[in-house]
Amino acid sequence: MDDDDHDHDIDIRRRALEEAFGESSDGDDDEFESSEVAEEKEGDVRPLTWEMVDGVKGLWLCRSFLCPSQQSSLLSAIRGEGWFDDGCHNQAMRFGDLPGWAAQLSQLVREAVWFSDVSPASGKELSPTVEHGEDCWPLPLDLLWREPLFDQLIANVYNPGEGICAHVDLMRFADGIAIISLESECVMHFTRPKQGESNNEVQGEVQGEEGPLIRVPVLLNPGSLVLMSGEARYLWKHEINRKQGFQFWNGEAIHQQRRTSVTLRKLCK
Repeated sequence: MDDDDHDHDIDIRRRALEEAFGESSDGDDDEFESSEVAEEKEGDVRPLTWEMVDGVKGLWLCRSFLCPSQQSSLLSAIRGEGWFDDGCHNQAMRFGDLPGWAAQLSQLVREAVWFSDVSPASGKELSPTVEHGEDCWPLPLDLLWREPLFDQLIANVYNPGEGICAHVDLMRFADGIAIISLESECVMHFTRPKQGESNNEVQGEVQGEEGPLIRVPVLLNPGSLVLMSGEARYLWKHEINRKQGFQFWNGEAIHQQRRTSVTLRKLCK
């Protein structure tokens, strides 16, 4: 892509943000920096690179979704809600009209998909063998353009040793779930019952209560975004076991610190 096309792409992204949030101002306490503001501070536009997780159809990972300054702003917005001030709770849920920062975060998810390196909107020339089918999008288009994209959020603050049990999200929530990770990195495992032969290069096999399970690990770094749709959302359980001895990546233990996450979902009609 030449410089003119690059600048034009930036203008499109800026207009999309202004349409969603209005032109930039001094900002309110319940907002955090837009991608354009953060990009100007970082010095360049961050590539919106997505990884299709091998072995789990419908599971995508964007490691650079939020830059460090955006992560700090988002953490400040979450703290500003006062949900965890008493130290007695590690989870807060909101339904319907979300806080301004969460609505902005939802729009940034949409932007990250639409301007991804696998989207026609990116202007990137693809190999003649690559087609823009539903499977090559981090989120199917019928989900990407629904309104609202999300209307329910969960904010969690986990201390070292705290995580989530293996589960599939309740059926009261529609397809298409986003998880934003902040602070400590961790490994999330996706599991499902083994069916036939597995690809041992990308999948591991463990013994579950009901028989052998296929397990796929995914490293979640601070500022990363995970999107689950289709099989990843409905057929695979996901969990984060942060107990001593369970958090390893490439053979090395991950030092566990406080981890904050935001999960965005859409209620079924």
